[in-house]
Order: sequence, then C-alpha cells, then structure tokens
Amino acid sequence: MRDFRGGGLAGLGLALLLSACVGGVEPPRSGPGPIGRPADRPSEPVRVHPSRDTGASPNIRGIQMPARIVGAVPMLAAPVVPAIEPLNAAAAGVVPGPAVATLPIDDGQAQAALAAFVTSCPSLMRRNDSSGLTRGTDWQPACTAAASTDRRDARAFFAQWLETAQIGDGKAFATGYYEPEIAGSLDRRDGYAPIYGRPNDLIDVDLGAFSTALKGKKVRGRVDGSNLVPYYDRTAIEQGAISGRAPILAWARDPVELFFLQIQGSGRLRLPDGEILRIGYATQNGRDYTGIGALMKSRGLLQPGQTSMQGIVAWLHAHPADGQAIMRENKSFVFFRELEGAPLGALGLPVTGQVSAAADVKFVPLGAPVFLSLDRQDASGLWIAQDTGGAIKGSNRFDTFWGAGAAAEATAGGMAGRGTAYLLLPIGTVARLNAQGNGARYGGPTTQP
Repeated sequence: MRDFRGGGLAGLGLALLLSACVGGVEPPRSGPGPIGRPADRPSEPVRVHPSRDTGASPNIRGIQMPARIVGAVPMLAAPVVPAIEPLNAAAAGVVPGPAVATLPIDDGQAQAALAAFVTSCPSLMRRNDSSGLTRGTDWQPACTAAASTDRRDARAFFAQWLETAQIGDGKAFATGYYEPEIAGSLDRRDGYAPIYGRPNDLIDVDLGAFSTALKGKKVRGRVDGSNLVPYYDRTAIEQGAISGRAPILAWARDPVELFFLQIQGSGRLRLPDGEILRIGYATQNGRDYTGIGALMKSRGLLQPGQTSMQGIVAWLHAHPADGQAIMRENKSFVFFRELEGAPLGALGLPVTGQVSAAADVKFVPLGAPVFLSLDRQDASGLWIAQDTGGAIKGSNRFDTFWGAGAAAEATAGGMAGRGTAYLLLPIGTVARLNAQGNGARYGGPTTQP
C-alpha cells in the first residue's frame, strides 16, 4: 500500500484514490509492497544491491500505449436486498453466481491467475478468514490440486474446483494502482527531497492491550515527556522535525513524484547511473489521510479533463507554492524501507501486474480469485486478491494492480470500472453458508444460467 488505495473524482482511478483514500494502509497499503502489512524495521537500514530489471508485466489484458479505454458490457448481478452496513461478507449475504466454466476467461489470464493462486494457497489455508465465508480447511482440496495442475489446464482447474459467489448486491467498483518509478539519488542534491526510513521515536500502540473495549484499535505517536502525543505531521517532517531521528534511504528529484509514491505505497527509484532501487512501505506517521484530489476539485482548481492523476501532477508542477500547501493538507506521511525483488502485498508475497488486486479482507478471503465483469474491457476478467488498501473498503470494492512502466501508470491512473464481481470459492461454500442462514434475500432462480 498502499496511503491510498478511494473514490471521489468521477471517472479516473488513481485520482479517485487521491480524493478519498487514506494502503493499505491508509494509502500506502500497509506493508512492504504496493499495499501490504507493515513489517518490522531492521535495527539498521539494509543496503540492497539495485537491479536492472524492467519490472514490466506480461501484457495479458491487451493494454495499449497511448492508453485507450475499451468499453465492455458487464454481466448483471442477481437482484438482492443487501444488509445495511454489513460487518463482513457473510453478513452481506451470499448468492450463487454463474458456473465458472461459463465465464469469459482466456487462457493467458487463467494461467497467470493459477500461478498467483498457488503462491497464495499456504496463506489461504492458514489465515483466519474474517469475511466469514471460508475456513482454512475449505481451501485444501483446491490448493492441493492447483499445485499439480499443468498451466495449460488452468481454465479447467478453476471450473472443476471452484464456484462463483455474489456478495450482497454484487455491484463492483474497481480502481487501479501501479509501481511508480521516479528519479533519485543515493547522495544529497540541491532541490531533492529525502526519502525517510522509519523514525526511531515512532511508537506503535495496541490500544486493545489496555482495554478489551478497544480491541483491534491502534495508534501511532511519540513520547513527549510523560505523554504520548501524535507524531509529527507532513509539514513538520518536511520542515526538518525528524532530522537525525530517521535514516534517509535516498533522495527524490521531484517532491511531487515522491508524494505520489507515498500514495502508491512502494515504487522504483532510478538512480543517475541507471540502476534501480526498490523501496516499499515500512510504516506511516499515524495521521489521517486527506485526498488532495477532492480538495482541488471542490476549490475549482481542476478543469474538465484535469481530474486524472496526470492532470493533478501537472497542476502541482505549474503552481509549486500552492501545490506544496495543498499536499501538506494531507498530514499523513509514509516511511519506506528498501526492498529486494518484486513488490509485496498484504500477504507478504509478491504481487503481479495485471493479476493481483487489493480487496477488503472483511469481504474477500485474502488470496482468493475474483472475477470482475466491468464496463472496462482491460480490467474485466480473473484476478487474485493478494493485497489490501486503506481506501479499499466494503464488498465488491477492488483495486487492480498493473505493474510498472508507462502503460501501467496510464492504465492505473485512469481506472474506474463499474460492473459485477464474483468471488471464486471452494465448491459447496455457497450451499453451506445458505444452510447456516447467511444467504442474501434475492429474487430469481437458485442459480444463474
């Protein structure tokens, strides 16, 4: 995470995130990857040898440069009367969806999804599923079969071992995120902004340790005398409040690009000699996230056609003083750590461009496949929920990961797909849940054609 990962600006994915997110984190997804869980900081910063890889993902979804949106007609969800503000997927109601074999999944998507699913299986079988849909043992037959399935039989595997389930009204909304690449240096240079690691005086507090009424609630802060106080906000940090308190991993050439990298939660730093240094989310200062896209739109600063990420960046560059003031209205500040290898998601596992997606763990078992039928052709199809995000909340809300590079940036920055979502769950799950009284009220047949 991703300090993001929300909705607010009509029609464009990352701009939407900017307008309402908090990350995964609050946006950055909580974790070392585009959106993962915060990891323990090593006692000393670890220097990772930069790599020269491109980070490009196989183009299994036909994305194009220059970016071109291809519309699609999404499948219709079963009519339901969803529960009001359900706590999790089971409470939202579960109804059967179409047979997996009838879904328009091509071989390339199925093969990439199978590889990601196999990677996620140990977590699926081990994790406590807070969605209320599955138990770890439910996934064992499918995971065992997946491990020995030839990639050429991927479509048949999903059809044989999994069934579709519609959660609540099934109405999906999907945005996009990517692994940004910005210019930087390991040495300080004029005009460059520091990229900080975790400060040594930042304290994480589990309030549940003090009161059962506060179970699950956490805060971050610092000690001032005998008091725990909020940690420094973005303005104070940028003005030097943590000088000497946090390691500087590197320097970013453009403060605006660094701001957006914090929203994404992880990214690639291209050094002057062409080497690549990957950095990922370590933690965050505990302050609430404010999406600047919504602020700029409400103040009339963004004209029609400017509400994309690219339009927001252009405005900030054209108005440096005002832009800095607006960015500082987002008091949240993300600290990074160096990464080796591919970006990681909330499971602590690598996420794959055009395959992985972020979801709310209260409504999707993390690691499960999901089929999105959207009004965007490029985002429709099979995904694996391997990440989380601070603004990715509720049923049928997803954030699709597009990898690195210009095509990924253009696609993610303009992603705002709407349609229908179906989770792929172990065979028999929907019947078991409905027998337990967890089914949604819906009109129509017991199964869709």
